[in-house]
Amino acid sequence: MSADNGKKIFTKACAQCHTVEAGGKHKQGPNLHGVIGRKTGQAAGFTYTQANIDKGITWGDDTLDIYLTNPKKYIPGTKMVFAGLKKKKDRADLIAYMNSACQ
Repeated sequence: MSADNGKKIFTKACAQCHTVEAGGKHKQGPNLHGVIGRKTGQAAGFTYTQANIDKGITWGDDTLDIYLTNPKKYIPGTKMVFAGLKKKKDRADLIAYMNSACQ
């Protein structure tokens, strides 16, 4: 796993809709600071779909890996338009970056 590689993936695939810094603004998607260990649909000040709120899982490496493979399959009804990352290494690198940048 490479957090440096994950940062590149985040910049290319995620930064258009998400921020990671503490107190960062919500964009089309929520700010992801503190997402690790948080339940779905819980970032203060962001309007989630009911599907996201009702999923009720806690974000961690395992749940992020499943979600990032195919977000719409894992949470049907989510408004996240990202198609997913098919390569396990890319997901692992992105999650490594999120673990360092979002806490």
